[in-house]
Amino acid sequence: MTSFSRQDVQRILQISSRQLQGWEKAGLISPRETYTFQDLGQLRTLRSLREEDVSAASIRHSITAMQAVAGLSNPLQQASLVRSGSRLAFRVDGAMMDPIRRQLMFDFERIENDATVRTSVRPLRRVDQASRGIQELFVTAVQAEESGDKHRAISIYEEMLRLDPDYAPGYINLGTIHFHLKQYTRAEELYRTATRKDPGYVLAFFDLGNVLDELDRPDESIAAYQRAVELAPRYADAHYNLALAFERKGEKRAALRHWQAYARLDKRGPWAEHARGQIRKLLESEKLTIAARAEKYIAPKGGGVALQLVPFIG
Repeated sequence: MTSFSRQDVQRILQISSRQLQGWEKAGLISPRETYTFQDLGQLRTLRSLREEDVSAASIRHSITAMQAVAGLSNPLQQASLVRSGSRLAFRVDGAMMDPIRRQLMFDFERIENDATVRTSVRPLRRVDQASRGIQELFVTAVQAEESGDKHRAISIYEEMLRLDPDYAPGYINLGTIHFHLKQYTRAEELYRTATRKDPGYVLAFFDLGNVLDELDRPDESIAAYQRAVELAPRYADAHYNLALAFERKGEKRAALRHWQAYARLDKRGPWAEHARGQIRKLLESEKLTIAARAEKYIAPKGGGVALQLVPFIG
């Protein structure tokens, strides 16, 4: 397989070393020294989005949401990313999805390019004014959050939730602001509300697990992560956090299962390497434990070389 160095990537895509490092620090791509042809496609998509002034936070949030909702390990490679107004959507399996709102979207571009489908499409129901207002508030709040004006973002999210108390993504975003402000109790309340408003919202359970972990409530944290994995078995980050949580509790075999699951889903990058390292350590530790507990053996009569295990009573 053809590989490209960092210098090759910078030359081909006409980006600077600082840009590439910035994407890595923002969590949009994993740091590495060589790239595949598929990686180039992913990097081209990031470059285009950044050129259109789509913020790194918006891209990262959309990718994380798509991983949770659709179970994709790398949405930028496994789906087509589409700019939809101020938000990002993905085309996958013949449908277009807004992962943050967890909604399927009407794909006008595909319809316009498909005469067969175009002849059979019925007009969409007009979006009511209240729904449009909620969407506009959500976009405004996200923009305020990305600009660093957290207090204004909080105010807008709270107004939005007064208008639509069932809008789960609003609770998630508001909870995340409080989480970063280290207001963990308030963040927990908001995440729990999101899980009640939408019991199938994977990110709500994942974020709830994170804040419970910060509050040093490991059993509750593990339960939240496990629910996220039940809803989206290919959600790599939930497996990673579960592995860490089980390790902290000393439950090595449970941790091993989730490190292995993460390693299957994320095969490259620093977190994948860390997962593989933990797998090696746990397997080696398990071997030593088995050896320490092994029953004493006694050679059989007749001088044979076979070993026979017998219970050892110390």
